[in-house]
Amino acid sequence: MTAVDAPRTTTAAHPLAPTTEAEVVAVREVLDAAGLLDEHVRYAFFAPEEPPKDEVLAHDAGAATDRRFRVVLLDLGSGRSHDAVVSATRRELDSVRELQPEHDGQPPIIDAEFEFIEDVLNASPDWLAALAARDLDPASVRAVPLSAGVYDYPEEKGRRIARAFGFRQDHEADHAWAHPVDGLVAYIDLTARTVDRVIDTGVVPVPATSGNFDDPQVQGPPLEGLKPIEITQPEGRSFTVEDGRVRWGRWDLRVGFNEREGLTLHQIAFDGRPICYRASVAEMVVPYADPAPVRFWQNYFDCGEYMFARYADSLQLGCDCLGDIHYLDATIADDFGNPRTISNAICMHEEDHGVLWKHTDIFTGSREVRRQRRLVISFFTPIGNYDYGFYWYLYLDGTIELECKATGIVFTSGTPGEYATEIAPGLGAPFHQHLFSARLDMTVDGTANAVEEVEAVRVPMGGANPYGNAFGRSATRLTRESDAQRDASPGTGRVWHVVNTERTNALGQPVGYVLHPNGQPTLLADPQSSIHARATFASRALWVTRYDPAERYSAGDFVNQNPGGAGLPSWVRADRDIDGQDVVLWHTFGLTHFPRPEDWPVMPVDYTGFTLKPAGFFDRNPALDVPPTASTHCH
Repeated sequence: MTAVDAPRTTTAAHPLAPTTEAEVVAVREVLDAAGLLDEHVRYAFFAPEEPPKDEVLAHDAGAATDRRFRVVLLDLGSGRSHDAVVSATRRELDSVRELQPEHDGQPPIIDAEFEFIEDVLNASPDWLAALAARDLDPASVRAVPLSAGVYDYPEEKGRRIARAFGFRQDHEADHAWAHPVDGLVAYIDLTARTVDRVIDTGVVPVPATSGNFDDPQVQGPPLEGLKPIEITQPEGRSFTVEDGRVRWGRWDLRVGFNEREGLTLHQIAFDGRPICYRASVAEMVVPYADPAPVRFWQNYFDCGEYMFARYADSLQLGCDCLGDIHYLDATIADDFGNPRTISNAICMHEEDHGVLWKHTDIFTGSREVRRQRRLVISFFTPIGNYDYGFYWYLYLDGTIELECKATGIVFTSGTPGEYATEIAPGLGAPFHQHLFSARLDMTVDGTANAVEEVEAVRVPMGGANPYGNAFGRSATRLTRESDAQRDASPGTGRVWHVVNTERTNALGQPVGYVLHPNGQPTLLADPQSSIHARATFASRALWVTRYDPAERYSAGDFVNQNPGGAGLPSWVRADRDIDGQDVVLWHTFGLTHFPRPEDWPVMPVDYTGFTLKPAGFFDRNPALDVPPTASTHCH
């Protein structure tokens, strides 16, 4: 559409190579030349626009590739926003459209809006009156713009809205989460920078407990008796990394990063055989259970509403990561479209993981044991009160695992009761869930894949089972998208086999990989609720769709103030054939959190995740070639 008057740049980078600072600069120059940037416009989203799968798979090593990026622009003055795609290679604007907020939803909340929120509140007579009724100095009250959701408020349609709570901060080092100003919420127009209304249900005592977990006096004397643990690899690490491509043992894959999903894995293969084309956490939602008039709307989509990976930590050796570490930086764009590099955003290392296989034989006297190890690829990001870590594990036996770690500070209230735990004197923590949606674009030995639901089956006593000891399994092929909206069933050990419909192993069985869910509750909100409409993806443990390069995010492209129905529920209405096709699995997993006193003042890590294990993909144990431990510690 529009080209910058400058020499065209070409690149031999792989289509999925990491973003460079030069590419971020080139994209900004193109947008500026197209007249899309001015003093009021900010970047609300920036990420690589990955080519379709067939183009990437057909790419010849060393050949030039067109590197394109998607940018969402927000005009802070007018509230207008644009969705653009730019080629950094050709230095051209390929497409641009203006968003229609009532239909599309709004761009994510950005840093600039965090910066002015307290000034907006402190210009509101109603807000100041509510603080005065509580004997609170406005200068001591911290506030954040929280995503508004969509409710039956006609006056909010098409407008950029946030809601805000206050938290008293007693001094600069005081963790304000300990002092929620309850019974009070403000609804804010972020474009006009005005307060629409203040809801005050009455004065609630502000909890006086301390949340200063980092105060040495709170921590107490250091625990004695813990000796140092040192993890060393005298001969160096066993993996290599080159321009985002990782090789370790028989594993071969690419690593990516963007501000919405964070860490992404691409073209995961074992011994030259493809397993998964792309794996990521495509969305997450944190729905809260307190129905109080000031809290019922609390539901946060940390990926789609906040672009949470833009806040990823720069990881520290010996603290976040332990061992012989390889770090990867991540380059994103700031609010102004300038490159921002997060140093040490991704941590990679090997870990010992106990016994891989072992047998001592009574007949031959043989005694063999091998150690399991895994390659760990991880990142950590804080978002508001919580901190999330995402750890992808690759094992020597072909297993893939994702472990999500939730820590940080629980969201607090001043009203412990039916829907909140009292975690400290007078301090409540509302019940809530952390629900993640993994997008697994499978290529199990190719793109002709199908999904079978497999579970254990009891066999009644009698006939061929006279003693009642028999049990079997059932396998149900999911042939269309309408069939493939499934719940977990821990009682029957339900799993989902992704099989190749054109390839078999030496035993004549379809080669496959199995998704093992953790079997915890999915979305608990009522099916008629607003949050259910907006987070329908989280109401099922599994969805299977036919691959479409435009279908990237479980709740749709624009989640903030989207009225609902976008993403998975919209796509599956096509009811496409998924039997022997190029399929994508969307897996919901997570935590249902009833906070404990032990979660205060900082929460020990809680874990959730899932596993992908080979089932018939290999003809025998693929880890027989792992050598014995060469160490003085193993005799």
